[in-house]
Amino acid sequence: MAILLTEATQVLVQGVTGREGSFHTEQMKLMGTRVVAGVTPGRGGEEHAGVPVFNTVADAVTATGANATGIFVPPPFAADAIMEAAAAGISLIVCITEGIPIQDMIRVKDFLRVYPEARLVGPNCPGVLTPGVGKIGIIPQRFSSPGAVGIVARSGTLTYETMAALTDAGLGQSTIVGIGGDPVLGMSFVDVIAMFERDPATTHLAIIGEIGGSDEEGAADLLGRGSRLKSVAFISGRTAPEGKRMGHAGAIVSGNRGTAKGKEEAFRAAGVAVAETTDQIVELLTKA
Repeated sequence: MAILLTEATQVLVQGVTGREGSFHTEQMKLMGTRVVAGVTPGRGGEEHAGVPVFNTVADAVTATGANATGIFVPPPFAADAIMEAAAAGISLIVCITEGIPIQDMIRVKDFLRVYPEARLVGPNCPGVLTPGVGKIGIIPQRFSSPGAVGIVARSGTLTYETMAALTDAGLGQSTIVGIGGDPVLGMSFVDVIAMFERDPATTHLAIIGEIGGSDEEGAADLLGRGSRLKSVAFISGRTAPEGKRMGHAGAIVSGNRGTAKGKEEAFRAAGVAVAETTDQIVELLTKA
């Protein structure tokens, strides 16, 4: 088993005829992802990257039965793309787009309250990958291998680094979820960890956090209440100065809130092993 993306998932790509959408659709298909359609307004009736193109998500869902989407749409239109997917009945929405205005995402979050069955991953994220099954997004499949370690991360680059290190050590992954680094996101660490808890194929968990916000503290609180998963956490940005954004729009320390030290202390208090370097993630998971 896996979470979010399984053998039964049928994927469409919004923005399929654009440069990024086209390239990554081909990569998703190469991995075995069931990509059944693409959506670009005004291009309906065409075929692109080996899939039929529709003008709207609703048309694509009606024709193909797609239940998941990968969004490669420019920032000014990405919020509307997310809401269109939810309104069309898509249950897994993965938004790769970076640079969506915060006000737009606040509007999206409010809109999604009416569609509780729609799970949003992102935006500004690398996506979701289930080794041996498929992916939605831009995670390089060559770093992955099937196994029992779940990964949930805010940083795309650290996700890839962790995957590669685990694979090299013979520790395969069940599903990799990059939730993104923006201040306003869809699924949180807590949401994803709760899904891993229910997945019998996942026995170990790597949590890759960073400075800013309080999502990691929420994850620590959840795990501290009792978990069957052998978990390791890593927090990037230990040397970041206060008030300076580091990498992601959400990676900023304000006063005593969102520091790496505070997040690490929360995980240790919950009984979760904390890695001081990415190399230690593998070492600690192996011991666990």
